[in-house]
Amino acid sequence: MHPTTARPTITVTTDGAGVVSHVGSRLLAELADRSGLTEAFSDALHGLRERCSGHDPGRVLTDLAVLLADGGRSISDLAVLRDQPTLFGPVASTATAWRVLDKIDPVALNRVRAARSRAREQLWAQRAETVGPIGGYRAGGRTWPGLRIMFDATLVTAHSDKELAAANFKGGYGFHPLTAWLDNTGEALAAVLRPGNAGSNTASDHIAVTDLALAQIPDQYRHGVPILVSADGAGATRAWLQHLRAQRQTGVDLEFSVGFTMTATVQAAILALPSNAWVQAINADGSLRDGADVAELTGMLGDLTAAGWPAGIRVIVRREHPHPGAQLSFTDHDGWRFQAFATDTRAGQLAHLEARHRAHARVEDRIRCAKNQGLARLPSRQFAINAVWVELALTAADLIAWTQTTLLEGDLATAEPAALRYRLLHVAARITRGQRRLFVRIDKAWPWREQLATAFARLHALPRPIA
Repeated sequence: MHPTTARPTITVTTDGAGVVSHVGSRLLAELADRSGLTEAFSDALHGLRERCSGHDPGRVLTDLAVLLADGGRSISDLAVLRDQPTLFGPVASTATAWRVLDKIDPVALNRVRAARSRAREQLWAQRAETVGPIGGYRAGGRTWPGLRIMFDATLVTAHSDKELAAANFKGGYGFHPLTAWLDNTGEALAAVLRPGNAGSNTASDHIAVTDLALAQIPDQYRHGVPILVSADGAGATRAWLQHLRAQRQTGVDLEFSVGFTMTATVQAAILALPSNAWVQAINADGSLRDGADVAELTGMLGDLTAAGWPAGIRVIVRREHPHPGAQLSFTDHDGWRFQAFATDTRAGQLAHLEARHRAHARVEDRIRCAKNQGLARLPSRQFAINAVWVELALTAADLIAWTQTTLLEGDLATAEPAALRYRLLHVAARITRGQRRLFVRIDKAWPWREQLATAFARLHALPRPIA
């Protein structure tokens, strides 16, 4: 038999004192304060405050966003913060939080969105002064200049009867929110909660989320750097692409890269391409990809502008042999699988433009993480409250992204929220007082103690918001 090392025997008591947990989540709460988010929320909801001695509604929203970023699954999980007043200060009761959410109507929700934009502008200025301005986004082994906004919808299951919940195209029941994310930093820009039977390619919804997303971008970036909007095939509608093109008239240097529907006409045009039209595709790291090619299809589709598409639109197609076991569809032919996308980017090698578009798949990771931060568990039967909850889930994603891009580095700066909670957010510590200060003492053996302490030091060094 192999010898085993026994775990040390422990005796559990409930008489401890001066011990706190979720120390890293205090980092999120303090970043919300330092960026001006809490104050912006307070200003947006000033009229909802019942009495001066009551809880500030803006602070309630901040605590709920911290709760979601921390991994909380329901409003009652505010108890984790509320029962540690030494670390988090006064936190509203569950009933108070419900009342605040219930009072936020669509007009107030728009003010909450504007508050997020105001805080984002401040945080970006703080980050530019301490870390540096936002860089480009990676795709196809290179860094592309400017910002990239990724659009995608997702299905959220409702396990009970909720207002406006409906059956979806996959046979489930619930909601079908449409979201927009900033690829450069992982920030959540905008979302619109929709019934489960909402269409995937509803142009009016894409237009609404576009306007909300662009409103989140600080003015000097919205009008000062190129912006790429990307989406899957659901975004290939004439009305939405025309709306994106119209942004140039307002001084926004915006281009698009969206999936293009594989119709019979498109398939026939692909099959008519000469063999010399194809060039080898590239991998995500920029290396050549065996068994995959790309070609431009624009000239084979007739007058796209006359058909209602924006002037200058280009259609590019990729072909690749499906992996073993993949199921073929009617658009596949002669052992090839085809995927097409449309862009109005004028210059660039086809392989790089296709690799840039394929990087849109990162949005699925953003949504998956957001579902673990409140997006997948809408708390109320009322649609209006759930719409506010979605905005809080976006705020939670922002707090994580702001922390990683401003206060952390190395593996922690790119870790998923679940890993970040395990290593930083849920850390326990001992509270001591001395020299008229409050000390939070992390175990000297904790592997990520230095990174957490450094993050707090960087947070405290951030410039104060300008009043």
